[in-house]
Amino acid sequence: MSDFLSMMPPLGAGIGLGIFYFGGLWWTVRQFRTTRRPALLSLLSFFGRLGVVLFGFFLVMDGQWQRLLVCLLGFLGVRVILVRRWGPKKS
Repeated sequence: MSDFLSMMPPLGAGIGLGIFYFGGLWWTVRQFRTTRRPALLSLLSFFGRLGVVLFGFFLVMDGQWQRLLVCLLGFLGVRVILVRRWGPKKS
């Protein structure tokens, strides 16, 4: 049971990183209409989000691949939820 509880912080971190990454992507795409340089915005946003998320994964991992896996599951879980919520509507 203690192993299960010890994996809750990495799961929460993965959820937080997923919200940051995919929320930032959503914000970036919405800014394309108003920006004068969408390619620059896209590149800066991508590398900024990627850097933060990779650094977050590195910190959460703490040398244990199991913690990284749980964090990644939380990250991808957010992706699935947000795609269903914000994705194209099926008709």
